[in-house]
Amino acid sequence: MMNEITKKLSLSNQKFLKSYPGGSHDRQPVHTVYGGAQIFSAETAKKMSAVALKNLNEYAPVATSLMNALGEEKADTKLWSLIYDRITKKLNEEAVEDFRIDYEDGYGTRPDLEEDGHAESGALEVAKGMSQNSLPPFIGIRIKSFSEECHKRSIRTLEIFLTTLLKATSGKLPSHFVVTLPKVTHAEQCAALVEIFEWIEKQNKLATNTLKFEFMVETTQAILGPDGRSPLRSFVEAGKGRCVGAHFGTYDYTAGCGITAHYQTMVNPACDFAKHVMQVSLMGLPVLLSDGATNVMPVGSKEVVHRAWKLSYDHIRHSLATGYYQGWDLHPAQLPVRYAATYVFFLEALSSATERLKGFVEKAAKATLLGDVFDDAATGQGLLNFFLRALSCGAITEDEALKTGLTIEEFRGRSFMKILERRR
Repeated sequence: MMNEITKKLSLSNQKFLKSYPGGSHDRQPVHTVYGGAQIFSAETAKKMSAVALKNLNEYAPVATSLMNALGEEKADTKLWSLIYDRITKKLNEEAVEDFRIDYEDGYGTRPDLEEDGHAESGALEVAKGMSQNSLPPFIGIRIKSFSEECHKRSIRTLEIFLTTLLKATSGKLPSHFVVTLPKVTHAEQCAALVEIFEWIEKQNKLATNTLKFEFMVETTQAILGPDGRSPLRSFVEAGKGRCVGAHFGTYDYTAGCGITAHYQTMVNPACDFAKHVMQVSLMGLPVLLSDGATNVMPVGSKEVVHRAWKLSYDHIRHSLATGYYQGWDLHPAQLPVRYAATYVFFLEALSSATERLKGFVEKAAKATLLGDVFDDAATGQGLLNFFLRALSCGAITEDEALKTGLTIEEFRGRSFMKILERRR
């Protein structure tokens, strides 16, 4: 009897794991920067870095001025001095982690010949950036939606861009290249994109499954379908292993909910509901989640810039606290705040996380009470993920991570259970 129960349980567990395969990524960027295709060049990331540094130096030339601008007047000045130095270093070395060449909202509706030209020129600039090593580590394009009004134009832009790029690079794509499909309402749109990918791969002699995509959650239909269920999982399944991300579109979604412009913000409860549905529906799948953007730009007088910075800072901290570690940026002047919010999020908790992970590993993942914090087995991977994210974005150094007692090789393995198995 017990053997039969064990066998049935094992089979059901295997079936469950196929539905929730998990999966890890070497790195998730902290943001995606969107820019209109009409102004993209191989030097865009470099230019954005210069503008970000200029704004930081002009509107917050020292750590205390940045603290005051972001409402952190009473915070630890020593900590913020460290954060400021790391922001400056990041803006100099890798201000843009992910960039999306936009043929949708940031580009608009243009005559076909004009968009054809920008699809071709955008591809050639990417090819140039590849040869110059000037592209961000993550890059891609956002095409128009596959709605009835836009799908023909969208497909045409995609085909021109990819064909031009692959011809210019002898069949090579940038690392971490992705196509963003906006305003998805049903799984058939993702399935259609897969068919297009398959055709382009065949035409250009690419290996199967080379092309990847992410979809945008911008409609209420994407959260709850006509049957009252979330269709998000079906979007991923329709991707046949090609879907790598799901991005939330704050303003289209809130508009779809009938929310007036004044209340269309990233912290509206309607957004929190939608993003939690995304988490619950897609958790366990190898799909990275991203929040949206703050649409108030830090442009103008010092007071205007600081007010926009504070708003963006609060929005990013809210995203991080609710488990969204990536968001959108729309202007290079937002980049200092992206890293300020992200770095303080990790560095404020670094000391506690270090002690907890160190003690947890030393006790071989037995439940522990460190001070007033109780840790059990479920906490181990979460603590490890904290350090992996902090390392990848430059919030902490390798030396700081090593204070946990783990080695760099163990961090790179990305699995808490494997660390324990090797140590046992």
